[in-house]
Amino acid sequence: MRASIQWAMLVAVVAALGIACSVRTRRVTAPDALPPAQNATREDLIREFNRLAAAVHSLTASLELQATVGSAYSGLIEEYREVGGFLLAQRPSSIRVIGQAPVVGKNIFDMVSDAQTFRIFIPSRNKFLIGQATGPGTSEKAIENLRPQHLLDALFWQELPDPPRILLEEFDAPPHRYYVLTALRPASADAAWEIERKLWFDRTDLSLVRLQHFGAAGRRLADIRYAEWRAVAGVRFPHWIRLERPREDYQLTLRLNRLRLNEAIAAERFRLEQPPGTELVRVGDSGDGAGR
Repeated sequence: MRASIQWAMLVAVVAALGIACSVRTRRVTAPDALPPAQNATREDLIREFNRLAAAVHSLTASLELQATVGSAYSGLIEEYREVGGFLLAQRPSSIRVIGQAPVVGKNIFDMVSDAQTFRIFIPSRNKFLIGQATGPGTSEKAIENLRPQHLLDALFWQELPDPPRILLEEFDAPPHRYYVLTALRPASADAAWEIERKLWFDRTDLSLVRLQHFGAAGRRLADIRYAEWRAVAGVRFPHWIRLERPREDYQLTLRLNRLRLNEAIAAERFRLEQPPGTELVRVGDSGDGAGR
């Protein structure tokens, strides 16, 4: 009898809660309705990434490019108008990007880089910039801290070392499911470790969809996203790339068209000389005036 009374009281409390509280019911996608997730081992993913990294030696493409400067953290976001242009890149360190105004096709900028030096010609400002390819940006205007080397790092990947110091994890962000490889490197002589790279693979088809580079103390140097993978001359390559550089406070979105891979590119196509009558600006020098 006592047990029956206690049960009746419990039912009454639950019923009262149902009346007093607002209950919201919503439908969610059932797990079996999501795309099936493929399985892979750490070794499978390392092997696939290294195969992709070694497969591309050069590329040429027309492109659509849009730059965004700032973020929610800086309190100001500026979106630049999308421009067209051309892209040439060749291992190990050569790249050229020409940006052109829509419709009229007039050059907005022309920039090249090798392992040591970058050169940028900006016709509208009659300036010719020269600086170290891997040097930090010094301009107060974030867009002027864009370096050709940043694009090169997004296009050509370094193979993972052997033996690799790499961790594997699963990461779910419904409706997407990922494998994440975290590559480590020694941080100091006392055998401490730090993150070098994170590689994200979509488990729908095991495509690489994100690549993050880290500096000392875990600073995020670059966050690159990839999509629209298609085969070109038997090699799969992403046709949409979004590059974010948090330290330089800019993002760059590229869509590659008429992409051609692994064709010979003449050395002179990566040569850019200062046009007569233009102002030479040595970026990185004290008072270089790049931000004026």
